[in-house]
Amino acid sequence: MRPRDLVDPVLVLAFATAGRSDHQLGLSVSGVLGTAWPFLAGLVLGRVLTLRTRRWWLEGLAVGLTTLVVGMLLRQLSGAGTAPAFVVVAGVVLVGGMVGWRGAVVLATRLSGARRKV
Repeated sequence: MRPRDLVDPVLVLAFATAGRSDHQLGLSVSGVLGTAWPFLAGLVLGRVLTLRTRRWWLEGLAVGLTTLVVGMLLRQLSGAGTAPAFVVVAGVVLVGGMVGWRGAVVLATRLSGARRKV
């Protein structure tokens, strides 16, 4: 199991949890999953599309963008909101987070002198 197998979905779930909390929508498991499912579906597709990607930054960027775009399309199709401000915030959190944590792992690995796969 690689870190991305845990960190990417946790990032999506944290994003959904924070959004529900900020908008006082309740933090039940079903509510968080109801908010997160479009982005989790996008995450799965993004991971499939990047199976052969060897560059950490390209993988993070592609997975993050796929998560964002597919998530927003599924939200739109299901009648959920896709306000421009929400798209921007989601993009910063999801794309920035998915590139950012990978970069942090690479930096920490280089600083420690070890070699580890992201």
